[in-house]
Amino acid sequence: MTIMSEARAGTAELHAHATTATAPGAPASPRRRPPPRRSWNWNDPGVRTFTYQLALAAVLVFVGWYLYDNVATNLRRQNIATGFSFLGEAAKFNISETPVSFTASDSYGRALLVGLLNTIHVSLVGIVCATLVGVVMGIARASRNLLVSKLAGCYVEFARNVPVILHVVLWSSIIRNLPAPRQALDVLGIGFISNRGLTLPALVPHPAHGAMGIGFLVGAVAAVILYKLIRRHGERTGRYVAPLPPALALVVAATILPWLLSGAPIIFDMPKLRGFGFSGGMTVPPEFFALVVGLTVYTGAFIAEIVRAGIESVPKGQSEAARALGLKPSSIMSRIVLPQALRVIIPPMSSQFLSLTKNSSLGVIIGYPELVNIGNTIMNQTGQVVEMVTIMMIIYLGLSLTTSISMNLYNNAVALKER
Repeated sequence: MTIMSEARAGTAELHAHATTATAPGAPASPRRRPPPRRSWNWNDPGVRTFTYQLALAAVLVFVGWYLYDNVATNLRRQNIATGFSFLGEAAKFNISETPVSFTASDSYGRALLVGLLNTIHVSLVGIVCATLVGVVMGIARASRNLLVSKLAGCYVEFARNVPVILHVVLWSSIIRNLPAPRQALDVLGIGFISNRGLTLPALVPHPAHGAMGIGFLVGAVAAVILYKLIRRHGERTGRYVAPLPPALALVVAATILPWLLSGAPIIFDMPKLRGFGFSGGMTVPPEFFALVVGLTVYTGAFIAEIVRAGIESVPKGQSEAARALGLKPSSIMSRIVLPQALRVIIPPMSSQFLSLTKNSSLGVIIGYPELVNIGNTIMNQTGQVVEMVTIMMIIYLGLSLTTSISMNLYNNAVALKER
């Protein structure tokens, strides 16, 4: 009886202490229990997942180490030095087309830089040309004009069903079989086409041209801001004003103004036939020209189908409503159909840009000094096959990731935003 009384008294004392510790009218705060310790139990899915991932990582590390050790052992057995120290040695060969200065006494590393710049050059030019050809042919494919649609369809079916390597070889053969410089084909009285490439007038450099470049960049930034302000003003007021013409006018004005202030200097170096070749002007090498045309014709056919699919994904009621409002076909396509079709066009078009960049390695077949061509020359001279292949893989991976990230950013910018 005494024990029960003491227990009840202790319980009452604890209850009274809890009551006094809590403010009147406030609910008692529950005590937080410490999180239970996670035991290493194989029946736990998290434990099994972690174990499998750890085992897979260990296997991959072991396989990579085994392959590396095997290759290194075989190279040592053949007295072939490993490592990347050869990049500092003299190349001892010349390169026909160099965007930066290069001589045979320069290093292999600088030769790779020349190959990388040539690859970027042909890829950028090819992407721009293929996009223009693809958009035009895609719109033509979706045209209601039967003749235009069929002609565009014939181009698409022919170009995309022939391997890209045959396109490159075909255009290289056509250009190499053109007349010699003495019998070169005239281009509008300002240039020539021959088996040595396309020769055009060259702009003589002037200090004002640098100011024009700065003005163009400033004008482009200002044009983007003006474009957005006009769009927002139209959304607020309900009055549509085409934002593109004033934005383009701003870019042109910002570019031309430094040129006018500098006295409007513009001098062209015209090409002239001298002996067995041309002097003056600028010449697009036949290898570069053939590679760009081959990649443009091939990739442009796939882009045309992507554009056609994007246009047809827009409901026909959009175009019918625009025609009922009296809009012109060009306005319907540029202001209504294409902006909505971009969300369908951009993702697959990114894949075509990546393919064109990687297909630029076909320049090795026709002698264009791009990355793979120069890399093969270095491998033949040094025997560093594994290192050179690794370098080229890393470079192409970097170019592909850069292109993919850029297109993803653009895709997010043009995506439809839900309110």
